[in-house]
Amino acid sequence: MRAAFLRTLEELAAADERIVFLTGDLGFTVVEPFATRFPRRFVNVGVAEQNMTGLAVGLALAGKIAFTYSIANFPTLRCLEQIRNDGCYHKANLKIVSIGGGLAYGALGSSHQATEDLAIMRALPGLVVVAPGDPLEAEAATRAIAAYDGPCYLRLGKAGEPVVHERPPAFELGRAIPVRDGRALTIISTGAMLAPVVRAADALAAEGLAAAVLSMPTIKPLDSAAILDAARTAGGILTVEEHSVIGGLGGAVAEILAQHAPSRVRFRILGLPDAFCRYVGSQDYLRERSGLAVEDIMRAARQLVAD
Repeated sequence: MRAAFLRTLEELAAADERIVFLTGDLGFTVVEPFATRFPRRFVNVGVAEQNMTGLAVGLALAGKIAFTYSIANFPTLRCLEQIRNDGCYHKANLKIVSIGGGLAYGALGSSHQATEDLAIMRALPGLVVVAPGDPLEAEAATRAIAAYDGPCYLRLGKAGEPVVHERPPAFELGRAIPVRDGRALTIISTGAMLAPVVRAADALAAEGLAAAVLSMPTIKPLDSAAILDAARTAGGILTVEEHSVIGGLGGAVAEILAQHAPSRVRFRILGLPDAFCRYVGSQDYLRERSGLAVEDIMRAARQLVAD
């Protein structure tokens, strides 16, 4: 996803001189093409994310489209007050880009794991929150937030995520993307969990359990129509996210179901527990220890339908 974002941003910057790119001393070996091609529109602010956000907002209020970029928690939680009071309050054209959402930087410990960011960022007034599921969605999401006039948060994986879609999907902020058809249940995925969810759905189909898959790249605004349609037509809804079970995709879907679903719907949230991850290892290893492996998704789907 990172490569898709940077490649697309460079392309957009070539066509729009308003685009500027600020990093908190991160990304070297991957950001050099942008910095070399557009040296007057690239700023390494250093390990000073609060200053980075303030500078980006100033540029945005002066007419620029300002992208900030760093690992996981640093462009979000470390400078939350600046995002809220400077960016969101002023409806600035600020685009916050987080690399390595969830457990992607697992070997570096909890300080580098963004596991509460969706909940926190979607609570900020006026902030659009986007978490694409594969590199094709990441490219489309980058174009969408660049075109959107206002503050946005783009949560990306790290690198090496597989392409799930056979062709570039129709992408619109606030709209889900259908990936698989099925009537037994609907699995709604956000972010880099899309590939494991699709593998789980395919394996369930081989067992005779047909699960629809919806990719939900926009957490805010949420596609309530797609959620309510699934509530009416599927045997249950399972949400899957590499994020705390509190306040992320599952919480957002639960809000829609509780307030608008015509009747009670079988529903379950599969995500990270409400605890710091104490393990160290690869992203796949941490997913297994946290109950987010393909087998865990399949088990949750079976239990949901059986209840």
